[in-house]
Amino acid sequence: MKLFVGLGNPGGKYAQNRHNIGFMALDRIAGDHGFAPFRAKFQGQLSEGRLGREKVLLLKPETFMNRSGQSVGEAMRFYKLEPADVVVFHDELDLAPGKARVKTGGGHAGHNGLRSLHAHIGEAYGRVRLGIGHPGHKDRVAGYVLSDFAKADQDWLDDLLRGISDGAVSLAEGDTGRFMNAVALRVAPPRSSTTQPKPRAVLDKPATAEAPSTPEDTRNPLQKLRDRFR
Repeated sequence: MKLFVGLGNPGGKYAQNRHNIGFMALDRIAGDHGFAPFRAKFQGQLSEGRLGREKVLLLKPETFMNRSGQSVGEAMRFYKLEPADVVVFHDELDLAPGKARVKTGGGHAGHNGLRSLHAHIGEAYGRVRLGIGHPGHKDRVAGYVLSDFAKADQDWLDDLLRGISDGAVSLAEGDTGRFMNAVALRVAPPRSSTTQPKPRAVLDKPATAEAPSTPEDTRNPLQKLRDRFR
């Protein structure tokens, strides 16, 4: 069994915030893969379903971001799960918008949701880091992550979420390479070549060497005879 956790803040006020991209990822997986409706459990919203051969729980903590570990720890204890069974989807300031990276373990880099998870379950859980970009200065970070995605972000955001859903089965089965390939095919699909092959150069036929032409002899017989004995 796997536990997929999306980080965010509860309530309509925060639904479209950059900080809530983890919630958005789980909603897309649930909708695309026929998961049961979310229901209140473990201080959050829980849904159950299958991804390939794996039974998967989707959990959106409702404890607010900085206490996410409380909800996740409770669910893990109930189902007797280890940190290696957990994958957390969260926003990442240090990645460009639309980029995604997978990692296991490591620090929390000041992310309040990860900080809480570290405190409750340790650091040895899996993570899907979802790039939202950086506002440029640390003083602007709080306002930036708690503001909605801009209209201009919607295309790449939709591609990223679709890619996550496409690769969800591979992620649940532990194949992170195939998961990342699925994301890349949505976010940066290979371009079909529109450049036609250059036509082969048409070679001019080589010029045929011709004997130089002899000027027409216009002399009369007398002139020819005279010129012969000169």
